[in-house]
Amino acid sequence: MSGAPTLELEKSLHAMGARFVAGVDEVGRGALAGPVSVGIAVVDATVGDVPSALRDSKVISRLTRERLIDPVSAWVIDSAIGHASPQEIDEVGIVAALRIAWTRAHEMLKTKPNHVILDGKHNWIAEPETDLFSAGSGIEVPVTMKIKADAACASVAAASVLAKVARDALMREAALLHPDYGWDGNVGYGSAGHMSALTKFGATTFHRRSWKLPEHIPQ
Repeated sequence: MSGAPTLELEKSLHAMGARFVAGVDEVGRGALAGPVSVGIAVVDATVGDVPSALRDSKVISRLTRERLIDPVSAWVIDSAIGHASPQEIDEVGIVAALRIAWTRAHEMLKTKPNHVILDGKHNWIAEPETDLFSAGSGIEVPVTMKIKADAACASVAAASVLAKVARDALMREAALLHPDYGWDGNVGYGSAGHMSALTKFGATTFHRRSWKLPEHIPQ
């Protein structure tokens, strides 16, 4: 298991004048079905020790992630999760859909961040718009990009866990309506069972129709 994330970067941003720093991470970008989700976790200089089990959501078990929800929610100053639907992903593309999910999460925050730490190397929050019919988030906030921030920065790890648990819960609810696709386990990603079900039964309204899905072959 990777080492524990720290508040080193967050503290450096606090020292430069950013009172509220938000870790931001996305979940579900590579899935075939379900929403793309964005988590935001806001911290300030007064937050206590990082919850001991907190890690990037990808390297810990479902049980550990779910047990972290209460301590992480109590630890951060504020948090929110936003979602963009498969239909929105099909309509505007995955990057713009990420921005929709970010905007929805940001709107839910009572404490707005002065600075954002974003996982990866592509600042999709501030992506320039080339489509005149597509609006950006309209949220102006400084962003620090960091590759593997979900493993290194505690606020981003918190956002990752919160978003992952919320999105997985949505997919398990969807699995009750469409049990053949294995979403209770694969949560919308392209597992062998999921791909086989797409070939056998075709796509549902939860699938991203604009993505390259296996061809439906009627039995």
